[in-house]
Amino acid sequence: MDTRTPSTTHLTDADRIDRLRLIRSDNVGPRTFRSLINHFGSARVALQRLPDLARRGGADRAGRICSEEDARAELAASKRIGVSLLAPEEAGYPPRLATLDDAPPLLGVRGAPDALMRPMLAIVGSRNASGAGLKFAGTLARDLSEAGFIVVSGLARGIDQAAHRASLRGGTVATLAGGHDRIYPPEHEDLLAQILDSGGAAISEMPIGHVPRARDFPRRNRLISGAALGVVVVEAALRSGSLNTARIAAEQGREVFAVPGSPLDPRAAGTNDLIKQGATLTTEASDVISAVEPIMGRPLQLREPDDDPLDVEPDAGDRARIIALLGPTPVLLDDLIRMAGASPAVVRTVLLELELAGRLERHGGGLVSMI
Repeated sequence: MDTRTPSTTHLTDADRIDRLRLIRSDNVGPRTFRSLINHFGSARVALQRLPDLARRGGADRAGRICSEEDARAELAASKRIGVSLLAPEEAGYPPRLATLDDAPPLLGVRGAPDALMRPMLAIVGSRNASGAGLKFAGTLARDLSEAGFIVVSGLARGIDQAAHRASLRGGTVATLAGGHDRIYPPEHEDLLAQILDSGGAAISEMPIGHVPRARDFPRRNRLISGAALGVVVVEAALRSGSLNTARIAAEQGREVFAVPGSPLDPRAAGTNDLIKQGATLTTEASDVISAVEPIMGRPLQLREPDDDPLDVEPDAGDRARIIALLGPTPVLLDDLIRMAGASPAVVRTVLLELELAGRLERHGGGLVSMI
């Protein structure tokens, strides 16, 4: 099993409300949330400083700050349907997910907490899956479940639902793109109920009432891979969400597995390409288990605090030079630091201010661009 010191942290109600307000405020993502907490020490102080930081980033007016009333309403609505909003340092938060730089500051968790504490393996693939793909996904999920793993997937049509259904008896985790009360696709509400009734769980970082949009699914995908030891892609076209999950998994340091398929089937083009790029060729559960067993005994590497970007004040020249280097085309943060000739802390400060002003977008793999 994963080696990890049990968490004894428990947020106060007031701190949970403050953290919920901060992450639900405009232009505050998980990484920005973390930087703000590291610098100011509490969400309450960070909330007070948001308008000033946004103005420094060039905003004409500060973005919306979530009110205490709205935060309390969301917390109450979550409790009514059995959802707990947990911080990464609290018991019940998936341990591997908690190690990510962009771990959700508050994760909505519903179902059996024990399922989220056990070693997880993700199975993902095509929504328009072949009969052979569905059968293999079910067989693999069942075998991994019987070997003691929790199968995590995205509750989508095709491969995802086949993996969930086959691992119900051993426990499976559904990762949602929308709020816990806005299940997508709607016809899988019954499947989610079976997951929860059979000792499984569901997780989401989205608020109650949030209807999933196209851009929410890549965010959901990072949770699928982040919670797992590795990701198995059963079928995937060359451009697909499943390949996006595999890419994110590699960036997170997770193991990537791919099931080979016919070169004549476009649904296998992505998985065959993953194998060419170094993913572990997978034809049975033992291929996965033998690769992850050495990892399971290692202590989890908890996140080290970032360098505090707000400890420095960029001068006008630094700020102008960094902004001039940014554009609509994403650029690597390391390249931006090198080209700007400024310290990493200065560059991160400018980026944080721009993000809070609604002018910066962060992409996977350390890429940033201007909006």
